[in-house]
Formats: sequence, C-alpha cells, structure tokens
Amino acid sequence: MRILLIEDEKKIAAFIERGLKEENYTVDTVPDGEQGLFLAEVNPYDLIILDLMLPDKDGLVICKELRNKNINTPLLMLTAKGTTRDKVSGLNAGADDYLTKPFAFEELLARIRALLRRQQQDKLTTLKTADLELNQITHQVKRSGREMVLTAKEYALLEYLMLNAGQVVTRTMISEHVWNEDFDSFTNVIDVYINYLRNKIDRGFDVQLIHSVRGTGYMLKG
Repeated sequence: MRILLIEDEKKIAAFIERGLKEENYTVDTVPDGEQGLFLAEVNPYDLIILDLMLPDKDGLVICKELRNKNINTPLLMLTAKGTTRDKVSGLNAGADDYLTKPFAFEELLARIRALLRRQQQDKLTTLKTADLELNQITHQVKRSGREMVLTAKEYALLEYLMLNAGQVVTRTMISEHVWNEDFDSFTNVIDVYINYLRNKIDRGFDVQLIHSVRGTGYMLKG
C-alpha cells in the first residue's frame, strides 16, 4: 500500500512516516500542497493524509482540487482545529475522515486501516497464487501453510507482484508502486529484493513462482 503524506510540520511528518513504514506502508512525504497535488496526479496512491494548515494552500482547497480532478483516493485530514464546523468543512470538501491533533498513532493507524478496508470492500483481502497466500489486512504470508517472515519492503514487493500475478511488471512499474519518490532508478536494489524474496518464497519448493523476464522485469505465476 502506498500513502501520500502532505504535512508541513517536520516532527509530525517524521513521526507519521516512521510509524507507517514500520507497518509495511510505502510513504511519500511532502511539506506543501502544490507538491502534494502534483504527486497525487502522477502516482497511484491508496490513501492520502492531508494536513489542514499548510503554508501555500490550506487543506480544504487542496482537497477540493483533488476531487474536482476526479482523484477519488481515500483522504484523511489532519488538523489542530477540532470544532464541529471545522470537521464539517473538511468532510464537505471531500475528505473521508478527520483526525484532530494531537493524536495517538494507534488511532491514526486504525482510521487508515478502516479507510483502506472500505476502499477494498469489493476486493479480495487474501491474494493467492498457486500455494502462496498473502492477507492484505494482517500482512500474513504463507506458502503451503508455512508462514513466511518478510521485511516491510519485501512484503510490499510481493504484494505488488501478486496483485499483478500472471503479468509482466517492469522495474519502472515496481519502483513507482513499491518505492517512494527518492528511489534511485540507476541502482540494482529491485533485483536485490527480488533475490531476497526468492530465497524466502521459492527456496525449498519444487515449483518456482518468481520468474525473470529477460530485459523487461519479473512475473509471478504458478
């Protein structure tokens, strides 16, 4: 899951980003609305976390612009303003939920999970390819009933491969969905993580699920 965080307070942004990455989310963090709008238009996010008070445009304006551009990504608004009028204004602008600062990270995480579940209510929460299973809610991964312990980045990479099972995914596609905006496309980090996954997912099994497609990328298939 990839999340866009638009928050100008450095300490709060760092706190949220660190916590989300520990929960296996990929996070792009920007400090102003213009950058946030641009990234929301060019990248496929699963959720946007938007601060109400920003230096260039406030969150209400950004939220309205996103919705006017038919960007319907679930949006959680953060603010120090907690009056009923403020909450109503945020929801009327197109926000899906509203959280008042200060907040406990556990509550933020619970609200994020609720929004993502709502978004995926018509989708399968358990992805399956051959004898490999991945639960998108619990983040549990099993092959032939054996639980696999993955790092956050390994999980994100496997989830993307499974969402596109049977299709070739290029290194560019992987970098855009699994890594953030700071990714260096000239490194071999994707190949390194593919090897990490192979060692955990395929080693010891007769059928190999992760396949290289020469000159293009990778494919997950049974």
